[in-house]
This record gives sequence, C-alpha cells and structure tokens, in this order.
Amino acid sequence: MTAPLNPPPPPHHQPPHDAWQAPPAGYGLGHQEDGPGMKTELREAAIIAVAMAVGGLLLGVLWWWLAPHVPLVSDDTTVYLADTEGEQAIGVDGTFTLLALGLGLVSALVVFLLRRGGGIALVVALTVGGVLGSLVAWRLGIWLGPTQDVVAHAKEAGKGVTFDAPLELGAKGALLAWSLSALLVHLGLTALFGPRDPDPFESPYYPQNPQTPQA
Repeated sequence: MTAPLNPPPPPHHQPPHDAWQAPPAGYGLGHQEDGPGMKTELREAAIIAVAMAVGGLLLGVLWWWLAPHVPLVSDDTTVYLADTEGEQAIGVDGTFTLLALGLGLVSALVVFLLRRGGGIALVVALTVGGVLGSLVAWRLGIWLGPTQDVVAHAKEAGKGVTFDAPLELGAKGALLAWSLSALLVHLGLTALFGPRDPDPFESPYYPQNPQTPQA
C-alpha cells in the first residue's frame, strides 16, 4: 500500500468576510436620485419668494392698523409735531420691525415643514421673498395711511387742529427684518431637526472592524 508522494494542496482559504469587497453595481446611484432636481428646487424657490411677496400685503395692512399715529398741528404758517416729546415715530418703525420678525418666523417654519432637506435655493428664496414682502408692505402702508401732502392736510384740518402725519418708515433697515428672521429661524430648525448625511463608515460594505485576510 502506497501513499501519494505529492498530496493535493489544501483548498484555498476564503476569509469569512471580505472587509473591502467592492459594492454591487449601481450602489450609490440611489443617493444621486434622492431629493428634487434642480428644476424642481428652482420652481419651489420661486413659489416661496412670490408667496412671501404676496404676504407683504398682510404686513402692510397690519402695520397701517397697529402703528401709532404721529400727531401734527399747524399755525397757518408752519406744521410741527403736536407732541415734541412723543415716541410715536419710533413706535411706527418698531411696529413694522416686530411684525416683520414674526412673519419671518412663520415663513421659515412653513418652508421647513414643507422641505426639510433645505438647500441654497430655499435660502435665496427666503432672502429675496422677505425683501420683496417688506417693500410691498412699506408701500401699501403708506398708501393706506394719511395723505403725503402735509400742507393740504393742514389747510383742510385748520389752524391749531391736530391731524395725523403720513405713515413713514424712518429706519429703512427694518426692510431686512423679515429676511434675517426667516434665515436665522430656518438655519436653526435645519440644524436641530433636519436630515443628517449618512456616515460612509457605517455602510455594510465598509464594516467597523475589518478583518485582515490571512496569508
């Protein structure tokens, strides 16, 4: 009885798990298809900007309704403030600013609930929409308020009779309050509750503890 002089080599050892195996074909394509395309983002951004501009009508009406009245009086030669120590003019600017800040918060919340993914297009829409809405509100409030012809209004009121000054926005920086509020609130909501990017090291194709194949 004889034994073979050259026994066959043992079968090649295959590691139980190849730590660096290539992902299957098509892996990663799904991530490129996630979320809306560029055209969809631009369309949504345009809708948001237009909606905020239309919302400026509400801001303008509220500003005209809630802003304090600035009393004026005339002596037939000069028109001057009836209350020289009053703070009504400051209150007019403050009312506009507070209302714009509130609408900025609401705008950011609505946009975040509709589009949690965020994106540059939404940031631009909130910025442009807030400015447009503020401009619409500013001009509408002036149009709804007392006439801009102070001299004619003084003659109509008569000597020594108090009348309301035109509705004016002294601090033009208030026109940016809506946009700033919307951007800050949206940034905070996205940072706290927005979706997170997946960690590539947690992928099943890249295990946490790769095994070194034995020689």
